[in-house]
Amino acid sequence: MNALDVAGIVCMVAGALVFLVGAVGLLRLQDFYARLSGVGIAGGLGTALVLLGLLLHYPTVENAVKIGLALLIQLATAAVGGNAIARAGYLTGVKPTENTAFDDLAATERDA
Repeated sequence: MNALDVAGIVCMVAGALVFLVGAVGLLRLQDFYARLSGVGIAGGLGTALVLLGLLLHYPTVENAVKIGLALLIQLATAAVGGNAIARAGYLTGVKPTENTAFDDLAATERDA
C-alpha cells in the first residue's frame, strides 16, 4: 500500500463522514430550508471527497476524465435541484422557523 492508496482511503472515509454529518443534520436541523442547505452542502463536499479518493486510489487518465465529469455533473445538478426544491417549498408556503431573521425573497416580492 503506497501513499496514494492511503490518501485515497482517507478521502473516501472523510467523504463518508461528511455524508453521515449530512444525514444527522437532516434529522436535527429545525426547518425545511436548513435541512435542504445541510444536505446540499454534505452532498457536494461528500461526493467530491469520495470521488477524489477514488481518483487517488485508481490514478489513471481515463479515471480522471470519468471522475471529473461525474463531479462536474453532480455539482451542477445538485445546485440547480436544491434551488428548485427550495423555490417549490417557498411557493407552496413552507414557512421558515421563528429563528430566521429576515426573508429576502418576501422583501423582494413586496418591492416589485
